[in-house]
Amino acid sequence: MPHDGQDIAMTPTLMPDLLNQTKAALAPLDGLLETARAKVAAQVTAEGRISGALIEENQTAAHGLSWLATYVYALRQMQRWAEALQCEGKFGEMEQLIHQIAFGEYLWQIYGGIPMNQGEIIRLQDLGLSQDDMRVMMTPEIMSLSQSANTQAARSRLVELMEEQGAAATMFGASGLDEELEMIRDQFRRYAQEKVEPFAHEWHLKDELIPIEIIDELAEMGVFGLTIPEEHGGFGLSKASMCVVSEELSRGYIGVGSLGTRSEIAAELIIAGGTDDQKAQWLPKLASAEILPTAVFTEPNTGSDLGSLRTRAVKDENGDYKITGNKTWITHAARTHVMTLLARTNPDTDNHKGLSMFLAEKTPGTDDDPFPTPGMTGGEIEVLGYRGMKEYELGFDGFHVKSENLLGGEEGKGFKQLMQTFESARIQTAARAIGVAQSALDIGMQYAQDRKQFGKSLINFPRVSGKLAMMAVEIMIARQLTYFSAWEKDHDRRCDLEAGMAKLLGARVAWAAADNGLQIHGGNGFAMEYKISRVLCDARILNIFEGAAEIQAQVIARRLLG
Repeated sequence: MPHDGQDIAMTPTLMPDLLNQTKAALAPLDGLLETARAKVAAQVTAEGRISGALIEENQTAAHGLSWLATYVYALRQMQRWAEALQCEGKFGEMEQLIHQIAFGEYLWQIYGGIPMNQGEIIRLQDLGLSQDDMRVMMTPEIMSLSQSANTQAARSRLVELMEEQGAAATMFGASGLDEELEMIRDQFRRYAQEKVEPFAHEWHLKDELIPIEIIDELAEMGVFGLTIPEEHGGFGLSKASMCVVSEELSRGYIGVGSLGTRSEIAAELIIAGGTDDQKAQWLPKLASAEILPTAVFTEPNTGSDLGSLRTRAVKDENGDYKITGNKTWITHAARTHVMTLLARTNPDTDNHKGLSMFLAEKTPGTDDDPFPTPGMTGGEIEVLGYRGMKEYELGFDGFHVKSENLLGGEEGKGFKQLMQTFESARIQTAARAIGVAQSALDIGMQYAQDRKQFGKSLINFPRVSGKLAMMAVEIMIARQLTYFSAWEKDHDRRCDLEAGMAKLLGARVAWAAADNGLQIHGGNGFAMEYKISRVLCDARILNIFEGAAEIQAQVIARRLLG
């Protein structure tokens, strides 16, 4: 990209008039995104309508549009964050550096190529944009930010400030959240530091279930009823609070941070689609963790294609249901009490319209007999990471479900009911990703400070400090996009687009942070005894569950193209 001739070596670490420059960069980005949307829409339109077949045929362009939009939305939220901190007098040197590096890096990536992953770079020309279309980015502000915002000097100074804060820092850079949410963060950060972090690696290495004592303690702290309305036994708190709790617990160990996910999904299903009797029966027990749920959706040959599920539910002579079929990748299946189970009640359908959701009760298992309920069998799937709840394949053969446990009391609504939970599930997954990324930064930074090479600490080498700086910056970008998604959800606004973007970006940021954290460790990072090896394994799943990155980009593209 052309630049204004400014000498990089003479550039001050902090850019003057930063907020005005970053604000001025947003309008051209909005124009660029609209041009890209129109160009991609032209490629995937047939007979005046967006064509699913053409989106698939032009998948790289469609998914690239999703990534471009994610970057533009993320930078908008960084600007909102920075301006809010400025008004509160909290926009200090660290926050300014994070903000300017974020804009400097993401503006250059938008112009030169956005990494969808390590091997797939999406460029504006892939979306159909010409050089003339790209000239919208040739404004003085964008050129200045691209040239001078993300320098080695800026990254090195950011890491100096991070070192000054020390290991006790809750996070690097102000979050922008209110005092109540920060109090919640501090509470769960202290808990994770005391009860989770010291033991997580041993749980991982031994492939052990998270101790039931942890679940009991989290139940007392309200984790499982955090967002359940007070009239149903919960705390009635915001999705933003759920983000903070998930983030800090996942920073300790993703397995612990994910314990509440299934309760969140089950509660959302019941609140949105359950009968009054189902709400009264199930929500208080979910909130107190008297019962633990698991989500039973995926099948061996369907993956993300839930509309083609084959597990069937047939009514018996008493009006109850018998479930027959196979499910896979079922998390925490053995010691839970109820399954939110998706099955086909209309055998004449082969799409989502014939699916129904059940609250299928089961008996919690033991180590010796993990699945004691008649009509149900299961086997563990051995996995690289995300081990604390274990993964299972399940088989059902005439498994009994009471008729009153059909969610909402009406068949054929299961897929729609499940779709209503996706916003919250993806926001929560984005928060888990931020926690994992923050864990990688914590571990990587401590190692870089402690490890000496060639007479000095690793952190004093620019390539090492640069990795740490970019971890901190991208974590804050993903964090702000996630918080905004939660804010939208809390204000009853449709946010599937923003939630999907937060999950898409958060998962990539977590993997990059874990990978770079391991790289800082060198050969030691490849040894299982070092915590970063676990974090790398845990981070990898984030790009797959709750919608693989490709599926997520496809969903975002469909929404953008409308």
